[in-house]
Amino acid sequence: MIESTETDEEEIIEIVEVEEVEEDIDVPFAVIEDVPIFPGCERVKKSERRTCFQEKMNRHIRKNFRYPEIAQEMGIQGRVYVQFVIAKDGSITGVRMRGPDKNLEKEAARIIGKLPKMTPGKQRGRPVRVPFSIPITFRLQ
Repeated sequence: MIESTETDEEEIIEIVEVEEVEEDIDVPFAVIEDVPIFPGCERVKKSERRTCFQEKMNRHIRKNFRYPEIAQEMGIQGRVYVQFVIAKDGSITGVRMRGPDKNLEKEAARIIGKLPKMTPGKQRGRPVRVPFSIPITFRLQ
């Protein structure tokens, strides 16, 4: 026997709303659709925002860079690798660094701590967390 799956007008159908769960995913800077926007890069063409971000980041590091006196006296130099996350609200979180000396690491953290709030990166139109890493080189002249 074959029964019809059609409903008549008196039958009540329950409508269930499916809520989308927003996950905190990290999308690497290299592959994100819309890169985070560094203040000053808002009017730049979308295709050039990645380059603008990198330039502004380097300019920020150069402008705020102060070689720690103790490291100068001890002749300590090298590269500090800094990693941080540009959060969904554009703030900088989770700063971690690895370098040859704690004084150089502290200076790198201070520089990154001075970064301005950014427009968050977006994936499929939604703000996401974007991990970013950059080396800061300390070289004595």
